[in-house]
Amino acid sequence: PLRTMPSTNSPRIALAPEGAPDWMAAAVVAGGGQVVPVAEAEGVVWAAPRNPEALRQLLQDAPQLEWVQLPFAGIEQFVDLVDDDRMWTCGKGVYAEPVAEMALALALAGLRHVGAYAAATEWGRPAGRNLLGAKVAILGGGGITESLLRMLAPFDCRITVVRNRVEDMEGADEVVEPDRYVDAIAEADVVFLALALTPETEGMISRNELEQMQPHAWIVNVARGRHIVTDDLVWALREGVIGGAALDVTDPEPLPADHPLWSLPNCIITPHVGNTPEMAVPLLSERITANVRRFAAGEELIGPVHVDLGY
Repeated sequence: PLRTMPSTNSPRIALAPEGAPDWMAAAVVAGGGQVVPVAEAEGVVWAAPRNPEALRQLLQDAPQLEWVQLPFAGIEQFVDLVDDDRMWTCGKGVYAEPVAEMALALALAGLRHVGAYAAATEWGRPAGRNLLGAKVAILGGGGITESLLRMLAPFDCRITVVRNRVEDMEGADEVVEPDRYVDAIAEADVVFLALALTPETEGMISRNELEQMQPHAWIVNVARGRHIVTDDLVWALREGVIGGAALDVTDPEPLPADHPLWSLPNCIITPHVGNTPEMAVPLLSERITANVRRFAAGEELIGPVHVDLGY
């Protein structure tokens, strides 16, 4: 829902839970808002990426809240709280460019065997494939994919995007519905996962899907670890069913020190750093400021959560 009437005064925005960083308060003020206690607020900026029970209690204690801003694009921790009683926004699209950049870096590192070469202690044999001209499948059609498509443009790839809304995307050669994702990954040299975690997408890459992939293909995951069945991935990497995996997210996360993925030469792991605090703070600050301004004006907010889709 949109705000029924624009505010004639500074919108009253709370920060929660206690201990929210000062830069969030500065972002609210930059948008023309005033930071107030929750009991007096019209909207709340939630600063904790987890702790949904604390937010549930806050909403019960402050039923007057019209708007909730969540900090990250992935809202699986909070999806049970989202309702039609108030406006909900999240960080979708905020971190698209740095995460897309990470995805591209991981793909290049995988295809060129950078991980194995970096860990080597002696001169190795030549190996690797080009991204230039490769067939690419991207699962997900949001902001990360939009940014990744722009970054892939110089590589002249043949790109298929799998998304819920089948409409043209600039830079994509083909856009297909989710029920065709296995066909898309079966043809690809590189598969990128850049989609929301929902009940439908959890475990979507299992032994069956991995067996359909090309034996040289790399899978790059910058979304959520639970998209992939980890034990099945370990099997596929050990047996050479696929070329490799480059993971900025894992399941479980953090990945235990004794997990077999660490020891596989065709697996590159980074500790969920596609979007670091140094990158995130200015980007989320800008989003909060913009949404406070829009909230005051009764305009549509950026990054709305779709209750029916769960993201």
